[in-house]
Amino acid sequence: MNAEAEARQKVFLRGIASTHRFCQPFGLMESHELLKELLKETSAKQVCADMGLSLSLIYKWAEPPADDSGSGSSNPLDRVKQLIDSTEDDRVARWVAQQAGGFFISNPAAMRESEDLVPATNDIVQQFANMLGVIAAAASDQEITETEAKHIRAQWEGLKSVTEGFVQAAEAGNFSGLEADLKKHHDEPAA
Repeated sequence: MNAEAEARQKVFLRGIASTHRFCQPFGLMESHELLKELLKETSAKQVCADMGLSLSLIYKWAEPPADDSGSGSSNPLDRVKQLIDSTEDDRVARWVAQQAGGFFISNPAAMRESEDLVPATNDIVQQFANMLGVIAAAASDQEITETEAKHIRAQWEGLKSVTEGFVQAAEAGNFSGLEADLKKHHDEPAA
C-alpha cells in the first residue's frame, strides 16, 4: 500500500473512531459531577433509602470536595479510586464492572506515531482467530472444563485489551507500540 492510500485509510479509521466517542463519556468527568448527573435521573430520596444514608450526605457527594473550596463529602466513587490507587490493583474495578453487568478493560499505554497500520490489523485478526481456535478445541468433545473455560477467558481478556489499544490507536492515528502489545498478550500463559 502506498503512502497516499495509507493516509486515506488513517483518515477513514479516525472518522469511524470519532463516531464512537460515546464509549468515553466519563473520561474527563469528576466523580461529584457524575453523581450530580445521576441525581438528575434518579431520586436522591430513593438512593438515601436504598443505602440507609442521610439525604444531605447523598447531596454532598454531588458537590466538589471540601479541599476544592466546596462543601462536598468524600463520595464512594472517590473511595473506590483511592482503593485502586492504594493497592495498585484493578480487580476492584473489574468487580465493580461485573456487578454492573459489564467488564473492565484496562487502557493500553500511550503509543507513538507510526505507519504500522496493516501489520497491526493483521495481527489483531490473527489473535482473534487464535482465540476461536482455543474455543473450538475446548468444545470439540462437547464439554468445556473449568481449566478450558479459564483459558478461553484469559484469551478473551487479552484480545479485548489489545483491541482497545487498536481502537485508541485508530482514534489517534498512532499504531506504534501495537506490535509489542499484541506480542505480550499472545505470549501470556493461560490463567
